[in-house]
Parts: sequence; C-alpha cells; structure tokens
Amino acid sequence: MRFPHDFNLFDLLLGRVHETPHGPAYRQFVDGAWRDWTWSEVAREIGRYVAALRAEGMKRGDRVAICVRNRVEWVCFDQAALALDLVVVPLYFDDRADNMAFCLNDAGARLLFIQDADQWPALREQVKTIERVVYLGGEMAPEPKVREIAEWLPEKPEVLERSAARPEELATIVYTSGTTGRPKGVMLSHRNIVSNVMASLEAITITSTDLLVSFLPLSHMFERTCGYYAIVRAGAQTVFARSILQLGEDIAVQRPTILIAVPRIFERIWGRMQEQMPEGSPKRRLFDKAVSVGWRRFVGEASIGDRLLWPALKALVARKLYRRLGGRLHLVVVGGAAFPPQLARVFVGLGLPIIQGYGLTETAPVLAANRVGDNDPMSIGRALEGIELRCDENGELLARGPNIMLGYWNNPDATKAAIDSEGWLHTGDIARICDGRVFITGRLKEIIVLSNGEKVPPADAEHAILQDPVFEQAMVLGEGRARLGLLCVAASDNLAELCARANRQLHDFPGYARICHIARTPEPWTVENGLLTPTLKLKRKELSARYAETIEDMYRRSKTCKSEEL
Repeated sequence: MRFPHDFNLFDLLLGRVHETPHGPAYRQFVDGAWRDWTWSEVAREIGRYVAALRAEGMKRGDRVAICVRNRVEWVCFDQAALALDLVVVPLYFDDRADNMAFCLNDAGARLLFIQDADQWPALREQVKTIERVVYLGGEMAPEPKVREIAEWLPEKPEVLERSAARPEELATIVYTSGTTGRPKGVMLSHRNIVSNVMASLEAITITSTDLLVSFLPLSHMFERTCGYYAIVRAGAQTVFARSILQLGEDIAVQRPTILIAVPRIFERIWGRMQEQMPEGSPKRRLFDKAVSVGWRRFVGEASIGDRLLWPALKALVARKLYRRLGGRLHLVVVGGAAFPPQLARVFVGLGLPIIQGYGLTETAPVLAANRVGDNDPMSIGRALEGIELRCDENGELLARGPNIMLGYWNNPDATKAAIDSEGWLHTGDIARICDGRVFITGRLKEIIVLSNGEKVPPADAEHAILQDPVFEQAMVLGEGRARLGLLCVAASDNLAELCARANRQLHDFPGYARICHIARTPEPWTVENGLLTPTLKLKRKELSARYAETIEDMYRRSKTCKSEEL
C-alpha cells in the first residue's frame, strides 16, 4: 500500500483485509442470533455489491444514496461505491420523506439503497433522478426500477482491486441537518476523511483487540469517521446494536472496550439514575459522595481521606455503572454536541474513561479532542495533528487543515460564506484557546440578547435544565425581551413547579439567566413533526413559528412564571 497521504478511503479496507483476513470484523443480529464476519468474508460480500453496481452502468463520480440502519450491508454498499469511485450520499433513516427527496434531487442520485420496502412509496412521486431502488426487507408490488437485495446481488463476487479514486476527488456528499432551512450538501474528499482518520488515531489508541458497539447513525460523519473508517484502519471489531431500545442490553452482553457516543446517551442514564435516587435519600448521599471523591481524584486534589475512601465507594457505587456498561470500557469518545459540565463531573468522577472531542460535518468531522493522560472534560481538548485552530476578533473559532470540506454541493455562495480567502473555515462557535486547549463558550448565531443587552447562550441553559429528568425537551427564548422564557415538553403540568425546577438547574448561571416565563407544549418535538433535525437538534425557527401564539401569550401574562397557568 502507498504512504497514507496518497490513500483513498477504499485503501483502508483493502489494507485491513490484506493484514488480518481472518480477524473478526463485524457482528450483527440476524434471524434471531448473533452472527460474526471476518474481514475476508466482508470483502467477498463487498465484491458482490461491486458487481451489482457495475451492472447498473454506474460511472465514476455518479451519486448513489443509502438509507439503511447501521449494519454490515451499509458497510458493503459504501465500500463497493468507493471501490468504483462513486459518490456516496447517506440519508438519515428517520428523516421525513420531503427532506430525503430534497437531498436525492439536489445530489442527482441515480441509485437508492433503502432498508424497508415501505420507504419507497412516500418518495416515489417526489424524486426525479433515481433510476434504481434496492431494498433489504419487506414486500412491494412489482415495479421496473425496484429490486429486492437478494435479486439484485449476483452470487459471484468481483475480486477487489485498488480504486482509481484520487485523494482529492469527491467521496461523499453529506447533508447537514438543516436547523435554519434546507439541508446543505457538504462535499468531502477522500483526503478530507482519510487525513481525519489518521489524525484521530494519533490522538486516541485503538487496536485489533478492541470491540465497539455501534449505535449512532452511520449517516452522521462522527460515527462514520470515528466508529467505522477508523475502526477499519485499526482492525478492531464492530458490533451493530439491534436498536436504541435494546442498546443497554446489547452493551451489557457484548461488553465493548470502546464506545462512540453523544451526550444525550449520558443525559438519559443520569435521568434514570436520579429517579432511582431521590434527593436527600441515603442512596443519593452515598452516590454524591462517590462523585465528589472521584472528581477530586481525577483533578489531582484528593486528600488522604479521599484516597482511603475511594476503594469502598468504587465497590459500592461506581462498579455498578461499570457493569451496566459491560465492565471492559477503556475509552468513551463523546462528541456531536456539548458535554454538559455536570454530566462530565458525574461520569468522569465515577471513573468512566470519557474523552470529549469536537468537530463539524464540514471538517470530516474531528477538529479537536482530549487525550488519555491529557484530559480536561470542561474543554474539547487540543487540535488534531495537522489542523490549525484560532479565534478571530469576534471570538469565533476558525479552522484550517486537510480535513476542511471542498465546499457545499451546488451552493457556491454558502461555500464562500463558510470558507474565507485564506482557507479558514468559520465554525460559527465562540471559543477561547488557553495553552493550546480549546473551550467552546457559545454559538455565534445562537446567542440570545435580552433587551438590557445581556447575552445568554441558549444551548448551555437548555443543557442545564435537561439535567432535571422532569424535562424531556427544552428551548430557551428571550431575544429582544426583558426576561428569558422557556418552551418545554415535561412530565409535569405544574408550571410553577417546572419554573422553580428549571431555575434550580440554572443556579450557576448569572442572575439575568433566569426563567421568568414558561409554557408547556402538549406533544413532543420529533423529526416527524418537523421540530427536530435528523440528528435531534432543535429547529428553533420552526418551533418559534409553530408555537408563536403560545409564546406571545406566555409573555403577555405575569412577569414571573410562579403563578402563571396557560
């Protein structure tokens, strides 16, 4: 194989098959039992997909789309497309049909690989460029352009050969989640992603003895780079979780050594833990003691008493959490969203090996990460090798390096707005850099400016409020108003109680960052009803529009929410 700077993405797979052909590659639940694949077995399957795609007459640079849950078939389709120098367009499985159709039409995709037959009817009349649809399961009435996977794949595989793709060529178009409008297609080259894989593996150690449980969607670059391509490069084994609902059981049974996760997973765990340990109960006091002692140990401030007490606290409190997560974890990489300080203190204090990183789809995606032995959970760590980070005069974090996207597909104006003439990508995040360590302090475009000029980053306040399990979803409001308001989905309908609980969570915030108006919506915010992006981010504009009357009514009522009822 050539030196890494000359790699294309398919080289990672070929190199792995050559180095450890009989090593464990993937595990998946099939027909009621777990099944394992070696790297050579995966290569054979990929060869069948290559033959099938070639039979469709695909040309270099053609776009092919995939809308399938994490599984071996996702990998096979992706790798076959890369082998033929096609451009992969991943779609979020749970996205709305109109969003999917927009992405397919915008990319000009010729072929669509879906999981369920019943996904196609909702798309049929909306997509214009699809010539072939392949589906994994379900039943569909005969249709000329539609094939079931078993019918589409030939029995005889092609022998895998090195792809002709050059490092600078387009490998994938990944559509951003569109919090403020239609999704934009991020163009990432082979070099963008390969360089990020190599730099990520310099920052964290993964070996062929590791096992990862994969559950974040492969359509997201965080999972795709860190939980897929980097794992291929390292030669570790991946277990595809059966579902989010069964994730806890799968982790406990499969006993991973590595997890790639988002903060929301730990928010849910923390919420359930709080329900089982009411404030003031003996169990909660013991738990809080374990967290406090563990955190002091982590930051190097443990007293002699702390060091003597920790073995007992570990056995009584922390070990239960370890067992729940399989008992073998040596690395948990958290990204995709800010990791709230309170969560970091709890889980790092209990000894979980959590490393927070940071990046964007536009950066393939990792820009910075903490390292084992150099870990400050309150920061996003230091820049990866080969990546430059700096803050401009407004405090916005700028990035430059080999992982910066080629631009936005069919959108030169947006590309020009994102990447300046010197090649710096404007992240939109406000940061400070201290001795090379980066701290994100807010969003450039998501800062609430109250009528008195005080500024509040809503995401930070929302993260804090959501630490209380009574709140299921929360959006902080107040732009141009005298006081902050809160729109929420909550388990209680007592607004005065909700307001008090929200403000208890904001006790570390400045005095002006207090909730004075509150409203509760009757239905949860979902991807299906258009109020969340496929990556579960709030669509603030849509939420504000959908509940405009509720919000105005909330602000027309009393100055505080203590007695307010809507």
